[in-house]
Amino acid sequence: MRTHYCAEVNETHIGQEITVAGWVASRRDHGGLIFIDLRDKDEVIQLVCDPADNAEAHKLAEEVRDQFVLVATGKMRARGEGLENPKLKTGKVEMVVDKLVIENRSKPMPFELNDDKVNEEIKLKYRYLELRTQKSYDIFKLRSKATIAARNVLDELDFLEVETPIITKSTPEGARDYLVPSRVHNGEFYALPQSPQLFKQLLMVGGFDRYFQIAKCFRDEDLRADRQPEFTQIDVEMSFCNQEDVIAVAEKLIHNIFDKCGYKIPTKFTRMAYTDAMEKYGSDKPDMRYDLAMVDVIDIFARCDNEIFSNIAKDTKSNRIKALKVPKGDEIFSKRQMKGFEDYVRKFGASGLGYFQMKEDGLKGPLTKFFTDEDIQAIVERCELEVGDAVFFGAGDKKLVLDYMGRFRIYLAEIMDIIPQDVFEFLWVMDFPMFEVEDGKTKAMHHAFTMPELDENGNIACDDIEDLKSVAYDIVLNGTELGGGSIRIHKEDLQKEIFKLMGISDEEAQEKFGFLLEAFKYGAPPHGGFALGLDRLIMLMTGTESIREVIAFPKTQKAQCLLTHAPSPVEDEQLKELSLRIRKQAPIA
Repeated sequence: MRTHYCAEVNETHIGQEITVAGWVASRRDHGGLIFIDLRDKDEVIQLVCDPADNAEAHKLAEEVRDQFVLVATGKMRARGEGLENPKLKTGKVEMVVDKLVIENRSKPMPFELNDDKVNEEIKLKYRYLELRTQKSYDIFKLRSKATIAARNVLDELDFLEVETPIITKSTPEGARDYLVPSRVHNGEFYALPQSPQLFKQLLMVGGFDRYFQIAKCFRDEDLRADRQPEFTQIDVEMSFCNQEDVIAVAEKLIHNIFDKCGYKIPTKFTRMAYTDAMEKYGSDKPDMRYDLAMVDVIDIFARCDNEIFSNIAKDTKSNRIKALKVPKGDEIFSKRQMKGFEDYVRKFGASGLGYFQMKEDGLKGPLTKFFTDEDIQAIVERCELEVGDAVFFGAGDKKLVLDYMGRFRIYLAEIMDIIPQDVFEFLWVMDFPMFEVEDGKTKAMHHAFTMPELDENGNIACDDIEDLKSVAYDIVLNGTELGGGSIRIHKEDLQKEIFKLMGISDEEAQEKFGFLLEAFKYGAPPHGGFALGLDRLIMLMTGTESIREVIAFPKTQKAQCLLTHAPSPVEDEQLKELSLRIRKQAPIA
């Protein structure tokens, strides 16, 4: 239908007859001449319909409206002096139309393209129209380039692309599974995979040595700006490797993706222990584009005359007292603002928030009366305070304090507008705890197949499971977890021991993971790997605010597709085939 894409047309085509095709971006009738801006996948070209040149084409152009689909043939000419458009690749030329074909007409648009104020539900309902914008096309062009770059570098590193099953066994140890009823096996269910974890480990047992996949994954969980019920990850596994081998591959992969997409990043990334990340930044995914690190002052507060603080300071294992210095904070914030910050942290369970101000004549604030001059000087030195600084204090239960002070750090950075844009700060967070205990139940911090820290005899390296570290690592970009991985358990006895520590009996382990335990009996090699969230990577790379913008047909925060109206009821006959019946829920009072 076409001889050229719009972006290909320039001054070298002046005098040539060409054919272009696309959608009408705009139409202007100048009382004789009709100008049409025609847009294809990535550029706009100006069409001129002149009744003196071709009356038939001009007459048809009178019917044209925005978003009509056209095919236009004509001769290229230079635009008149002063009429060039430097914003377009085609801005120095225009087409005088000899033949115009309306391939399809368009109803009036339900919203104005490129209008950021349009309700998001409207955009998702007509997602195919939102995709017609240049912004959307550029996002998916970059996503395609990133995916191809990932495949190419992994191919160069001798990784083999293998597709693992989409309908598989339910192993509900993490988020909720999406269940798929089986028609053939009455009363039994498949599950959509939360990750290809077990299958890629089995590929290592099968001797594939190096595997990767651009994998679709599914999780039935509450959604946020960086989550969707179905998402894509770059999934990688390798045999006979240690942690350093895996990290080297991950860094090369990420560097190659960014390089091919036109961004320069370091070849090696900063590393930080999980404990340091939590103690300094209150998060296992700290944003390193700015500082605002917390320091521990529990030993100083233990000596103060305030019973609340001194009692908290008696238990240094379970409690924390953290100080967060804000350079020039005393000059930036009023006393009223500083007191108002207490309302912010209370939303996350804090009982209060103390603060000091560094003045010319020393440290001031409502808490100073509880400290000796020596301890006030100790606070100044520990926090490295200078005149004009403010310092905030959180005290109480360790997990609670680290959480709300970490959130407060981000909140301060946002309101102070100190987060640099167009900067990529990567961070490896290392040495994660093997387990976390919630409501008396022991859960794996990453997953149950992660290698714990072992002593020289190959035994678990500590007595208290809450202190046990794992050989796991997360890659963080600008405060967002981009992905992560671990060295895996490859021996049956150790895997069973981990299951027992999690409260999983031998019978339950056999029922859920018997196929993996059986595979370990046949010579499983040492192996490890990682996965990167492709959607999150593109979201961060393009600076978009929501992961929905980088997924072609995303779901809402309620996991609905407004375009197709999924999920939706099905026919009774379909339910009958699956031996399913819908039970009506009682109205919620």
